[in-house]
Amino acid sequence: MEEPQRAVRALHTESTITVYQAYSPEIGIPAVREGRFPAAWKRDRMTWIKPSFLWMMYRCGWATKAGQETVLAIEITRDGFEWALRHACLSSYVRGVHPDLSTWQRQLKRAPARIQWDPERDLRLRPLTYRSLQLGLSGEAAKRYADEWAVAISNVTPLAQEIHELVRRSELDAAAALLPKERPYPAGDELQAALRP
Repeated sequence: MEEPQRAVRALHTESTITVYQAYSPEIGIPAVREGRFPAAWKRDRMTWIKPSFLWMMYRCGWATKAGQETVLAIEITRDGFEWALRHACLSSYVRGVHPDLSTWQRQLKRAPARIQWDPERDLRLRPLTYRSLQLGLSGEAAKRYADEWAVAISNVTPLAQEIHELVRRSELDAAAALLPKERPYPAGDELQAALRP
């Protein structure tokens, strides 16, 4: 079956969805230990969450990039995730979706969340033909994410390193078997409208 061009694929339960972020050990290790983001985590900055494990691996270079050596799996409430989607604006102007450029610019300035679609990645981190969601959170959304929505934070750096080593040895079936079981996220009409174009 062919993948839809844009869809949220994620590890999720009835009440939570798992997203990924990568941080320096100074942020990541205390977050795992305390089960919440430490004071050093800036609640007043835009933070990007990624439901796709492989897109996170592409972004952090399998946890090798400076400042991204600790990969976190953050389980957040679906209510929070969906609130962010309903209050989000696309990160770039799309003719036909937005009435005009200035309207989009006003929406972007006011929105506490941003939707961006980037090419999904395969195990070798090559771009695929379909796209995965990145969700940027700022202002109220970032504060809610850190202080209300996050219900569990775990360190998946060892998993990333194990999968990466299998990929390096061209053991792709074994690597694929270790990936988080991401499946389409159930988005009703309201969320589908928020997720377009």
